[in-house]
Amino acid sequence: MRVDRFLSNLPRYNRQQVRLLLVEKRVRIDGKVVSDPHSDVLEFSRVEVDDEVLQSGKPARYFMLHKPPGCVSATRDPQHATVLDLLDEPHKDDLHIAGRLDFNTTGLMLITNDGTWSRRLTQPQTKLPKVYYVETEQDIDPSYALKFAEGIYFAFEDLTTQPAQLELLGPRSARLSIVEGRYHQVKRMFGFFNNKVLHLHRESIGELTLDHALKPGEYRALRTEEIHLF
Repeated sequence: MRVDRFLSNLPRYNRQQVRLLLVEKRVRIDGKVVSDPHSDVLEFSRVEVDDEVLQSGKPARYFMLHKPPGCVSATRDPQHATVLDLLDEPHKDDLHIAGRLDFNTTGLMLITNDGTWSRRLTQPQTKLPKVYYVETEQDIDPSYALKFAEGIYFAFEDLTTQPAQLELLGPRSARLSIVEGRYHQVKRMFGFFNNKVLHLHRESIGELTLDHALKPGEYRALRTEEIHLF
């Protein structure tokens, strides 16, 4: 948001007062004096007028978690443990999940307090590939790959899935790459062939791969270069 709009939205200032504040160089963003009304105020910017803090500029936080089975992808749940329960971090109420996983699905999960970042990650038009390791109850026929690449019709939503890539790893195991995240999508895609998914594990999102050093239930902060992948 532009700094002039940010200040005008506060009940204490009108537009004329905001112009004066900027001309008199009384406004600081992240410690730097600004006079340009077009200067950006971001979600985590620290904004000050004179010596008064109008926005504290809480630091952005980004975590990678190895989600274990039997854990809910939610911030709160009255019956089950949630992924946030696994984090030993202050102010956990500020955090949210960027891309959910089913109750018994394991693997890469991203948690942040940066709403802009997580929206880029999860909005459909981004079409970030999400790669899953899959084990099934019955053998996987090579014809699955052709159908997945073509798209599978989901009658409930009246839509056809985006093309997906399937790599066979064994008679009943495969690696699947999809660019969507619809409800139980992977299980329903294999369900088209009446083949039940027994194990589902997310390995990567875009160029970010789950850290192999993380055991189920463990997490770590993302490195700067990992944050900038999205």
